[in-house]
Amino acid sequence: MRAQARLHPNGELSMRFYKRQHRFYCGIDLHARSMYLCIRDHDDVVLLHQNLPAQADDFLRAIAPYRDGLVVGCECMFAWYWVADLCADHDIPFVLGHALYLKAIHGGKAKNDKLDADKLSALLRGGNFPIAYVYPKGLRETRDLLRRRLFLVRQRAHFVAHIQNTNSQYNLPVFGKKLVFARNRDELDVAERFKDPSVRLSIETDLQMIDKLDEQIYAVELHLERHAKVDDPNTLARLRSIPGVGKILALIFLYEIHDIARFPRVQEFVSYCRLVKCSRQSAGKNYGFSGKKIGNVHLKWAFSEAAVLFLRHNPEGQKLLARLERKHGKAKALTILAHKLARAVYFILRREKAFDLTQFLAA
Repeated sequence: MRAQARLHPNGELSMRFYKRQHRFYCGIDLHARSMYLCIRDHDDVVLLHQNLPAQADDFLRAIAPYRDGLVVGCECMFAWYWVADLCADHDIPFVLGHALYLKAIHGGKAKNDKLDADKLSALLRGGNFPIAYVYPKGLRETRDLLRRRLFLVRQRAHFVAHIQNTNSQYNLPVFGKKLVFARNRDELDVAERFKDPSVRLSIETDLQMIDKLDEQIYAVELHLERHAKVDDPNTLARLRSIPGVGKILALIFLYEIHDIARFPRVQEFVSYCRLVKCSRQSAGKNYGFSGKKIGNVHLKWAFSEAAVLFLRHNPEGQKLLARLERKHGKAKALTILAHKLARAVYFILRREKAFDLTQFLAA
C-alpha cells in the first residue's frame, strides 16, 4: 500500500484526496471471488447496486451504460491488480483507496458489502476518497518478487534458528561457524553431534530445506538484478554508492520507491518510510503518537538495515554515530542515522547524483 500525502501550510502532513468531478462514480467492494458495485451520478442518485462475480466481463457489462464520464474506486486490498489493469486497458479513470484512511467504512455501526460499496462511491463523489499509489504494471511484478525473496530469506533464518535452538536444548558444544554459509553446513557432522534418530532427522530436514531455499533465493536474486539493470541501471548504481548499501538494499530502494517525484518534499518521503513520529493533539493537549503502521514497512526495514551497514568499515560514519549517541542515546542515534540516510536517498534520486559522504556528514 502506498499512501500519497501533501503538506499543509504549517508544514504538517495530510492525506491527499481525489477531488476530480465526473458524471458517474463507481465504488467497488472487492473480494477474491466477488465484488459489490455501487454507481451513483453527480446528483447523488444511486443508479446501480449489484453483487457480481469478480470477472472482467461481468464488470464491463455492468458499467457499460455509464462508461461516459465514469470513475472507478476500490479499497487497497490484495486483489486490486486486475481491476486497475482492466480500467487502464479501457481508458477508465481508476482510484485506489488507502485502507487505513477509509474510516467511513471501518467505523460504521453496520458493515456489509452493499454498505461498503455505497460509501466508497459516496466518498468518490464528495471528494473525500483517500488516494493510495497505483504501482504501474510491468514493475509491480518485479517488486512483488522482491518482497517474496524477503519471505524466503526469513524462512531460511527460521530453519537455521531451529538447528541452533535444538543444539542448545541438548547442551551440545556451540557451533564454531555460522550455519548460514553452505560451506560451514557441509562441515557439520550431524550423525556425530545428534545421537537420537528423531532429532537427527529433524536437523537433516532443516539442512535440506536450507539448501533448497539457498538455490531458490540465488535464482530470484539473479532474476531481480537482471531486471533492475534493464529497468533503471543508473539509479541502481547511484544507490549502491552509499556505504553499506549492497545489491539487495539498492533493489529494495529502487522498486519500493519507484518514482521519487511522487514526494514533492523530503518530509513526505521520510514519513512514508515510517521514520518520523506523528503527534496526536487536541485542545492544546498532547495524546502521544499515532500512525506507526501508515507507510511502507519494507522501506522502514531497509533503512534500519542500511543504518547498521553504513557503520561497517566507515570510521567517519562511526564518529557521527558516536556524536549522536552522546546526545540522544544509542537506540535513538541509529534511528536518526536511518532518517538521515532516507533524506540522502531522496536527494540522490531527485538530483540524479551519487552519494557524497563529505556532504552527508556536513549536513
